[in-house]
Amino acid sequence: MSIAVPTVIDFDLHCHSTASDGALAPAAVVARAAGQGVRVLALTDHDEVSGLDEARAAARAAGIAFVDGVEISVTWRGTTVHVVGLRIDPASAALLDGLASVKSGRVARAQRIAAELEGAGIPGTFDGALKYAENRSMVGRTHFARYLAEIGVVDEPKAAFRRFLVPGKPGYVPHEWARLEDAVGWICAAGGQAVLAHPGRYGLSAGAMDALLAAFRAAGGVAIEVVTGSHSPDQYRQYAAMAEQHDFLASRGSDFHAPDEGGADFGRLPPLAVHLRPVWRDWVL
Repeated sequence: MSIAVPTVIDFDLHCHSTASDGALAPAAVVARAAGQGVRVLALTDHDEVSGLDEARAAARAAGIAFVDGVEISVTWRGTTVHVVGLRIDPASAALLDGLASVKSGRVARAQRIAAELEGAGIPGTFDGALKYAENRSMVGRTHFARYLAEIGVVDEPKAAFRRFLVPGKPGYVPHEWARLEDAVGWICAAGGQAVLAHPGRYGLSAGAMDALLAAFRAAGGVAIEVVTGSHSPDQYRQYAAMAEQHDFLASRGSDFHAPDEGGADFGRLPPLAVHLRPVWRDWVL
C-alpha cells in the first residue's frame, strides 16, 4: 500500500550521472546514494533524461524511492540559472522537444571553449573533454575542468572554474540557454514541479533575486532549493527565510557529481528546517 512519505526520511532531489556531467553511471549513482542513507532520490541530469530508466531500475533493486527529474539550463537577464524539474514524465513530447533545443548548442559552445583555451596556450582540450563525456552531446565545462586537472594545468577540477571557465577568464564562453518561462513550461507540461536550483550560486543582488523569484513564480515555479551542496549554513537560513517570504515550497539536494570532486556527497546535508513546507509534502511514493 502506498503511504505519504514523512519528512524525516533522507530526500536527495538533485544529483548527476554520466548522462550529463556526473562521473558515475546512473545505477552507480543510485547505489552510492542508497549506501549513504538516501531513501528518496531524484536524478536530475543537465538537459537530459536518458539516464532515468537505468536509475529507476537500480532504485527499485536497492529498495529506495525514485523521482524522475531533470535540470534545465536557463538564461535570465544575462545570467545562467538552473531549474530542476521533479516528478516529470520523461516521455513528454513538450519536454523532450525543449531539451533538444537546449542541447543543440552545447557541442558548438564546447568547441569555442577549446579555441579560447588554445589561445591561452592549452591545446587539445576539446578531445580531452570528450574523454570525460560519456554522452558526447552533453560535453560541457565540467568535462573541460576534469581534463585540465588530468594534465596538471590545475590541481583539481574546481580550480579550473576559478582560473579558466567563469566570466572574465580565458576559456569562458557565454551562451544563451532556454528562456525561464519556456523551461518552467516544459516541466509543467511534463506534469512536474519546477524548483529553482541553488539560488545562492548566482551572485544576484537582493533586488535581482526578488525579480527572479517573481518571474519564476509567474512562470509556474513552486519551490526553491534551500539545503544544497553549494550553499553555506548561512545560506540555508537565508533561503529558508526567502522561501517563506515568497511562499515557495523548499527542496533539498546534494547536487552530487563525483565522489572525489569536493562539494556535498550523499547523506551529508542537514535536513530542511522543520518550519519549511517541503516540496515533497503531498507526495505519495
